[in-house]
Amino acid sequence: MELHVENLCKSYNGRLVLENVTFTAGPGVTCVMAPSGAGKTTLLRILMGLERPDSGSFTGNVRWAAVFQEDRLLEHLDAMENLRFVLGSALDESAANVLLTELGLGDTAGKPVREFSGGMKRRLALARALLAPSDALALDEPFTGLDEENRAWCQALIRRMAPGKPVLLVTHDPADVRDAALLRLPMS
Repeated sequence: MELHVENLCKSYNGRLVLENVTFTAGPGVTCVMAPSGAGKTTLLRILMGLERPDSGSFTGNVRWAAVFQEDRLLEHLDAMENLRFVLGSALDESAANVLLTELGLGDTAGKPVREFSGGMKRRLALARALLAPSDALALDEPFTGLDEENRAWCQALIRRMAPGKPVLLVTHDPADVRDAALLRLPMS
């Protein structure tokens, strides 16, 4: 599957955020880099159908899974309950247990997410996206709060668990671009 974006434009209150963004993203990781305020999150929101562009086009009918800038977890539930709440009958609990263990969250059963560290919450948000049935992944700064070891492990998991899928990874860290395509958004 490939995502094709052509001349995408978006402005808010007369302030241009995205101007004629054009790219193709095929299977694998494409890192989206630009300074803060350049429209990276807006681009992902448009592609996922959460916002409408002012103009331009993109291939539609893509089933997305996402890690948002905010973890968007239910603080009173534990890790598995969070996955079950979002994924419902699509959740393969044995695969979820394996992934949670790989992410260092295997011993958190019964522990409410409000007691997790920030890095633990990010890893759970990533697990949710990786386990969700999808055609593509939108990852908005998914490694925020992770140390080097966990960051590298999560990058490897993304590559392993999303073969054949386009993965749009918003990042500020040039190290994330290693072995990935790069899309630099211009400042508007």
